[in-house]
Amino acid sequence: MADLNLAFISLVLLLPFALLLFLYLIVRPRPVRISLKSRHVFITGGSSGIGLALAHQAATEGARVSILARSLKKLEEAKDAIRLSTGIDVAVYAADVRDYDAILKAVDEAGPIDVLIVNQGVFVPQELAEQELDEVKFMLDVNLLGTFNMIKAALPAMKNRVDRRPASIALMSSQAGQVGIYGYTAYSASKFGIRGLAEALQQEVIGDDIHVSLIFPPDTDTPGFAEEQKKRPELTTIIAAGGGSMKPELVAKKAFNGIKSGSFIIPCNFEGTLLSIATAGLSPQRSFFMAFIEVVGAGVIRIVALCFQWVWYGSIEKWHAQRNRT
Repeated sequence: MADLNLAFISLVLLLPFALLLFLYLIVRPRPVRISLKSRHVFITGGSSGIGLALAHQAATEGARVSILARSLKKLEEAKDAIRLSTGIDVAVYAADVRDYDAILKAVDEAGPIDVLIVNQGVFVPQELAEQELDEVKFMLDVNLLGTFNMIKAALPAMKNRVDRRPASIALMSSQAGQVGIYGYTAYSASKFGIRGLAEALQQEVIGDDIHVSLIFPPDTDTPGFAEEQKKRPELTTIIAAGGGSMKPELVAKKAFNGIKSGSFIIPCNFEGTLLSIATAGLSPQRSFFMAFIEVVGAGVIRIVALCFQWVWYGSIEKWHAQRNRT
């Protein structure tokens, strides 16, 4: 009996190590390091919020930085702010990501890109039944089609770059690109679409040593977020209550840590890490240890997710019941 117990304990102890070894052998793509120093980092939506914080961080780490946004005035203000804090000049390009010809012209002027961060984004929170289709189209065009435009414009030179060190394309999604939230119908659609783009694109460009990252920031203290809060449907505020927000500088730091390690999924806080485990699906994973956490934690995280859904739908039912009584 003692021998049987010992064998059972040994098996239990060996299983995690066997799983780790198996995952070490199969995770793809393999780990990589992507340098920023003396590389060209091109950031869209770079005049404010997360984009501006990313530009500050890249300049501080010795990169040659270009930022793109629609407003030349805001771009010049961002350029002055970066010069004041880092002593480094960044290149600025005024263009709308919905205009492919304008984007292509900006990319040609900027020169070959080593690290492309597609960060632009717009959000108008509203229930789909109340939202105008023009607003839906606006979000899809800027967030999703604009991302296609930017990648399409930059990719040829990235694939044929003289500097053959590993390169990166990082796409800014959102935690609303991991889970749908009341009032985020169009926005979530645009951000979920970016994930499909990223997963397929990684397979297409891995042979060129280009590594795709998908960043999932939570609510972030930006000018856009402040405006969004004024327009949120009441139920959105109720469901999102207690979620908190992050500073753009911290999101930028988390983003670059992930980009430099070639991570495909880059969460920015603890809740984002849980969401990343819950939604790992068929996405690539470079870290065999993180793959181990995903495999082992998937069932438990699914239970947690169902508990969240129970709370959210309970809030929705309560809200509608109160409205029906008035």
